[in-house]
Amino acid sequence: MTFTIPTPLSTVDIAMEDGAVIRLRRHGNPDGPRLALSHGNGLAIDGYLPFWELLRERYDLILFDFRNHGQNPLHRFEHHHWPRFILDLERVFAAIADHFGAKPIAGVFHSLSAVTATMQTQRYGPRWSPLVLFDPPFYPPERLHARMAEFSDAQAIAERAAKRKNAFADPQELAASFARRMKKWPPQAYELMARATLRYDPASREWVLACPREFEAHVFGSNRDPATWEGLGAMPVPVKLIGGDPDDEEATPPSRIAREAAREFNLEYETIPHTSHFLQIERPRECVAAMESYLRDQGFIS
Repeated sequence: MTFTIPTPLSTVDIAMEDGAVIRLRRHGNPDGPRLALSHGNGLAIDGYLPFWELLRERYDLILFDFRNHGQNPLHRFEHHHWPRFILDLERVFAAIADHFGAKPIAGVFHSLSAVTATMQTQRYGPRWSPLVLFDPPFYPPERLHARMAEFSDAQAIAERAAKRKNAFADPQELAASFARRMKKWPPQAYELMARATLRYDPASREWVLACPREFEAHVFGSNRDPATWEGLGAMPVPVKLIGGDPDDEEATPPSRIAREAAREFNLEYETIPHTSHFLQIERPRECVAAMESYLRDQGFIS
């Protein structure tokens, strides 16, 4: 497997209602079934190459970063919030059909993008179908003990994000930080994600976070809507949750929450053993198999 980002078949920059720009990239096989892929908070979809590289031969892949992430230019902090993310996904969904042609499209989303796609579907109805959601950090209701664990975890993550370095002399510096914290990642993934989440600033001659630390921290700290959880019982499209290992010694609340959500709402669910929140990077082949089994069951692929 290569860890060099392949050249997209095509790209298009889409303006959001407030002027923010999101870049769509098309990879893979234009004649194949279409998948839309996006990422978690503070990350970028190019850093998930170990996962989506396995899909390029068969699928028509539409990749995009959320506003203020990855390849997208920096926009205003006051518009960096969950309601705006939902509106962005509506614009992105329409733009994919406008620019690449209309055909069925499944959503394959992780963490931030998984929660946002769920909110979008609950508000606007069927869009991406089926939905395959990797380790979504839904905010659970008071009746679940997991709520306090999730609240504490999100607060701690938000505090850590707020203290992150915003600039680096070289991407290797951020890669080394990833290596210290993400013990389950393959070695090549550290620099891959570092380069995906940094942009070079000629003025300072430094590499700066594409998603500044205060933007990332705000999203972690504001994920507080239990209504999204309650809406999981009436999703108008097929949904599968694929989670990190909730029984692993390094398990985080999103992996436990995914299991609880599946139990409460009788959702399709699968866990990838010995993985963390970043399961698509750690065990990409197993994640692809879990995704494809569901797409096959739903008749999306043969």
